[in-house]
Amino acid sequence: MTSEARSSHPCCCTLTGHQTWLQLLWVLLLGISPVSLAQQGTQPQSIKIEGDITLGGLFPVHSRGPAGVPCGDVKREKGIHRLEAMLYALDQINSDPDLLPNITLGARILDTCSRDTYALEQSLTFVQALIQKDNSDVRCSNGEPPIIPKPERVVGVIGASGSSVSIMVANVLRLFAIPQISYASTAPELSDNSRYEFFSRVVPPDSYQAQAMVDIVKAMGWNYVSTLASEGNYGESGVDAFLQISREAGGLCIAQSIKIPREPRPGEFDKIIKRLMETSNARGVIIFANEDDIKRVLQAAKKANLTGHFLFVGSDSWGAKSSPIQDQEEVAEGAVTILPKRASIDGFDQYFTSRSLENNRRNIWFAEFWEDDFKCKLTRPGIKYDPSRRKCTGDERISQDSQYEQEGKVQFVIDAVYAMAHALHSMHLDLCPGYMGVCEKMDPVEGRMLLQYIRSVNFNGSAGTGVMFNENGDAPGRYDIFQYQMSNVSNPGYKDIGQWTNHLRLNPEEMQWSGGDRRIPDSVCSFPCEPGERKKMVKGVPCCWHCELCDGYQYLLDEFSCDMCPFNMRPLPNRTGCRPTPIIKLEWSSPWAIIPVFLAILGILATTGVIGTFVRFNDTPIVRASGRELSYVLLTGIFLIYLITFLMIAEPSVAVCAFRRLLLGLGMCISYAAMLTKTNRIYRIFEQGKKSVTPPKFISPTSQLIITFILISVQLLGVFIWFGVMPPHTIIDYEEQKPPNPEFARGVLKCDMSDLSLILCLSYSIVLMITCTVYAIKSRGVPETFNEAKPIGFTMYTTCIIWLAFVPIFFGTAQSTEKMFIQTTTLTVSMSLSATVSLGMLYIPKVYVIIFHPEQNVQKRKRSFKAVVQAATVSTHLSMKSSEKQNGESKIEPDRSQ
Repeated sequence: MTSEARSSHPCCCTLTGHQTWLQLLWVLLLGISPVSLAQQGTQPQSIKIEGDITLGGLFPVHSRGPAGVPCGDVKREKGIHRLEAMLYALDQINSDPDLLPNITLGARILDTCSRDTYALEQSLTFVQALIQKDNSDVRCSNGEPPIIPKPERVVGVIGASGSSVSIMVANVLRLFAIPQISYASTAPELSDNSRYEFFSRVVPPDSYQAQAMVDIVKAMGWNYVSTLASEGNYGESGVDAFLQISREAGGLCIAQSIKIPREPRPGEFDKIIKRLMETSNARGVIIFANEDDIKRVLQAAKKANLTGHFLFVGSDSWGAKSSPIQDQEEVAEGAVTILPKRASIDGFDQYFTSRSLENNRRNIWFAEFWEDDFKCKLTRPGIKYDPSRRKCTGDERISQDSQYEQEGKVQFVIDAVYAMAHALHSMHLDLCPGYMGVCEKMDPVEGRMLLQYIRSVNFNGSAGTGVMFNENGDAPGRYDIFQYQMSNVSNPGYKDIGQWTNHLRLNPEEMQWSGGDRRIPDSVCSFPCEPGERKKMVKGVPCCWHCELCDGYQYLLDEFSCDMCPFNMRPLPNRTGCRPTPIIKLEWSSPWAIIPVFLAILGILATTGVIGTFVRFNDTPIVRASGRELSYVLLTGIFLIYLITFLMIAEPSVAVCAFRRLLLGLGMCISYAAMLTKTNRIYRIFEQGKKSVTPPKFISPTSQLIITFILISVQLLGVFIWFGVMPPHTIIDYEEQKPPNPEFARGVLKCDMSDLSLILCLSYSIVLMITCTVYAIKSRGVPETFNEAKPIGFTMYTTCIIWLAFVPIFFGTAQSTEKMFIQTTTLTVSMSLSATVSLGMLYIPKVYVIIFHPEQNVQKRKRSFKAVVQAATVSTHLSMKSSEKQNGESKIEPDRSQ
């Protein structure tokens, strides 16, 4: 009841019954009384438009005031534009003959001052008519009952804007069953139909927006981001929805989740930027914050010299607005923002730009908007004139004398009013068929029934898109995706880069980042591992890992583990799999083979030459004196020693391996068996001559051959037993050449002869060699005129030295990757050298005499065994006497009579 109404009535009651109930409700909900509110200067201001049915309206006409003051400066776009959008919609509906014909929609519009508690105080105005009153004890001074004007009944409320405001108001309106349609509140919490059953909205909830943002982040290949939320329902609910959806989707980790306090302390935003830099790899920042907080975050990033570092993904509170990025364009460059799909309403532009102080007196805040928009000052009662500002003339024109751009939510304000009108229209058709005006069934309008009609509306809104609600009162999710671009753009600003309607449609080729870069920057905790590297996960952070190379002979089995390649394989260069290890053998062209082959060829040629010379001069004294039969046997052994070089280098096969076993020890066995027989014969002859003149047994050529072949047969028997126990075959040794670097790994094709079996094969020949050396030492005193003892002795000494050098070289290279080559070369060269020593010391001098000094190859006087022994004895005695003479003990005169 207004003061004008009270003064015009004769009744002088100062407190009506409905005021008592309203005061009680204020005390219960807020803990303050309307008297105190009046004292604080917060008495409700509202726009009242008469009509048959009244709608409530809640708009943030003013910003939140500083501490202790509920309201701040006027908000031109989010406040006045949206408020005028409701007035415009009411004008359009009331002039539409097809929508609510003969019914006029009125309104009671309140200012929320962007503060939830203040909005609650204001919204109590809507429920005045619904409070049950008891006026029986109220009387006027003349004793008559008071006449109390009936307050207008608000059937539905358009608003509020902020989610925290809508939540606060919805709790009150629910108590009185008043439906509410918001044009901007997107908190997922409001989708809870059990708590906010009378709440609906023409904008999609942030759960859809959060899903769209998760899809955007994933489309850009990011998996490590931080979140920023303004304290309150909008920011916290939006981030909570983002976190929940990202957890369900998987593959996305949150580095930091930071809340911006409702009343930030000085330096708070600098601390926020510092915290974000603790996880600098998380360049993507998901931000659900109000415009003021967004601006201050950008300012702090610029102050910290981090322009271009952070990649912001902003919610619809950022959208395509210029105010949050004003003077911070460089920091905001590349920011991807989301906004419910909208369109600019041409009819509203025409309506709003035609508003003036004269034709818009119904808007009680329009004069304040006028001053702010044109930066001038009006002369108003009670307001002191400010000489520093120019005086408004009233002739200014919106968009001509000031900048004008339709606020983004205007479309949704219009759609919300139309949704309420369509619901009332359908309700009127059902309850009042054919009735002109509001019938009794709609007086009053039953809120729960109206809610059912609201949830059933389906019409094309002001932008041509469908307006409808699901069971929770939510509108479908339809979003435009923008990116703020500066580089290479003639007009810097927000560019449409995609849409989201249940699924994402993004145009990456339209995106552009700091400095004009077209490549999407990274926002990942860990970069993908290189081929052949496994992921070692960081505990508790599924998006973070360390890359470890599969080393040695390992390959990448799967994303997280390495495994060893099979023994006959090595990893690919990128270690993503295994490949067969190359098979090698000793090639004829290898330096390891050329030297042994060269020596063997020279040795074979020399041996062949000796054998040919001996055959050619078979009956000459020198050949016969050297023991032709054993000489041919010994030369055969030498020839086989040289020949084995070719078998050791030839490509291994069953036949080659068999001949290797047979000939490797056989050539040496034949040579040293023949030499042993010779030295043994000489030793026995001269030992026997010291005792008697009877020659020892088995010194004839035949006996010597038999002894030699018996010794050789031992070697042959061992080899054939070996053939029976383990038939010869080839193997591929993958361990012999397996260095740390698998690129140099090779499988070696070889015969099945281990180092031990090779030494055992030669061991019998070595025994013969050592025995022969012993006899050579024992026969060293025999005159060289009569035998080959000394040449054989020198041969055996040299051969022992060669083989003593062979052993450490052969076994010292057992761990080398070049083992096969070194050992084969060492073995063949040692054998060739030992054969060369035997050939050179025993036969080359004889061949030299036979070829170059044939005059020395004559028959000597034949002597009996007795004469030979006596001559040897005399020679021995002469040597002894000569030694005594030198010692001065005696002097022997030579017998000159002979």
